Amino acid sequence: MKWERMWRAVVPATAAVTALLSGCTTYVSTQVTAFSNWSGSDATRTYAFARTAAQQNSIEQATYEQLVANELEADAFRQVPDAQAHYRVGLSYSTHGDTVTVTQPVFYGNPWPGPYWRPLNPWGPFGPFPPDYVTQSYPVFTHTLGIRITERASGKEVYNVTARNTSEDRSLVHAMPYLARSALADFPLGNGVVRTVRIRHDKREAVLTNEVPVTAPPAPGAAPQ
Repeated sequence: MKWERMWRAVVPATAAVTALLSGCTTYVSTQVTAFSNWSGSDATRTYAFARTAAQQNSIEQATYEQLVANELEADAFRQVPDAQAHYRVGLSYSTHGDTVTVTQPVFYGNPWPGPYWRPLNPWGPFGPFPPDYVTQSYPVFTHTLGIRITERASGKEVYNVTARNTSEDRSLVHAMPYLARSALADFPLGNGVVRTVRIRHDKREAVLTNEVPVTAPPAPGAAPQ
């Protein structure tokens, strides 16, 4: 029938738009896993970045190092030349793409007016007419940042933290500020700690909130409180 064909055309399109909009969130959730043997004091928190052969002379590496340096500074670390550093900080990072397939029921509205309370509508979720199902696939990307801190003199690992989040954005550049902030929130974490950090997305800055109450560092040039 004409009405039925119209509803079958309109409802799946509406469902697709709704699914797309529901993917837009004001929070970025990042899983953080830490292994720690930390016993350093603020007086010894000097460090230099350590680079692998592939990371030498890399502009991308330097960009991510600056983000991590900003977070380390909030934890009283000072970046110094390698020969003067008590610690070395190594970074690893990657992006992995995958596809998520979601199947959802679609209930078509009643094409004829009737005295039905909506949940009891025969064409609703509690009605006798079975729903159709719409299957859609979405690309997702998992971004990972690893931060490894070792003692420069002995090479002993004292802190190793990994931050991982997933989004529809393939850009690691966009994910890195959230990864760096999450990885070093509440430094140092205990050994074997696994937790989720939720960062509220703000147009001005990313603010840590909810599960991990961390005060965001002041913006560069901001007057002290």
